[in-house]
Formats: sequence, C-alpha cells, structure tokens
Amino acid sequence: MLDACAELVDEVGYEGLTTTLLAERAEVAIGSVYQFFPDKRAIVQALTLRTMESYLQRLDERFASDDLTHWWDGVDAGIDEYITMHRNVPGFRTLHFGDVVDLHLLDERRDNNGVIADQLARVLAERFGLDVPDLRFHLEIAVEVADALIKLAFRRLPEGDDRVLVEAKALIREYLHRQVDAPADANQSG
Repeated sequence: MLDACAELVDEVGYEGLTTTLLAERAEVAIGSVYQFFPDKRAIVQALTLRTMESYLQRLDERFASDDLTHWWDGVDAGIDEYITMHRNVPGFRTLHFGDVVDLHLLDERRDNNGVIADQLARVLAERFGLDVPDLRFHLEIAVEVADALIKLAFRRLPEGDDRVLVEAKALIREYLHRQVDAPADANQSG
C-alpha cells in the first residue's frame, strides 16, 4: 500500500490522494486500507517514516565507507542522497520528510529538518571527531537552506536544475566552512 501511495502522491499530489484511490491502485479492498490506516494522513505518515529510515540508512552506509575523508565529504553525501531521493524515490519530491503533512512528524518537539540536522551532527561528530560549539544549530541552518534550494532546483526542472544544485552545495560548503573550519584555524594560529 505504501508503494501505491508513493506513486499516487507523485501523480495527484497529497491533496488529490484519497483512500479510495489508494485501495484501487494497491488492488485491495477499502476495508483493508482502513484495517491498517485510519485516514490518508496516517498512510502518508507511514510512507514518510519509511522514506526517512531509508535516507538515514543510506547515510549510515555512506558514512561507513572509507570514501569519506573530510567532514565536508559527509555533508556532501547527505546532500547527494537527498538529491538522489528527489530523482528516484516515488513520492519523495512531494512529501520530502513529511513537511506537507506534519512538520513534527518525526519528533513532536523538533521539526523534521531539525531531526535531520541532529542525525547529521551525530554522524559527523562520530565519524570525523567534530567538536564544534553549536554544530547542531549550524547544521540546522544548512539543512533548511539546502532543502529550500533543492526544492527550487526540482521546481525549475523535473530532474533538478544542476546550476541551482551546484550553487546550493557551494553556499552550504562556504557557510559550514566558516562555522567548522574557520574557528579551528583561528585557534591553531593563535
């Protein structure tokens, strides 16, 4: 049912999605839909949680590889995975990490992008030994900016406007460099 939901969200959007359409697409009785989900919001929440778990698993796999030699490689991997999901994961371009349905889908105390920033801060600290004051805050700013610019790239072109995506990465890199590397460089020279 979740795969059918993802396809339908791509075709008709969240507003156009109905449990009846979902049942038809999934080739199940409407009662079967309601056996598992009380409404379309619950279905989309389940799809979003599955997508979030997939994103975090893909990031963990990238971070476990030896290809990442610098903290920026980890940030770059996070951005690349987000772009890849926009291109290849049905429903993701519309739902992202649930902001269409619920900004606090993943955690009632923090918004969805804040949860992503927490995860990135955790893996960057573990993998690269980053001990940066306010790292989570800086990553939250970076995630919000990257999210907005990646959405813009995919509004401009269905496959994503590479010019916008390149600029997004450059902007995020420069911002985080000032927050992560510049203070360390200043402390070493002083």
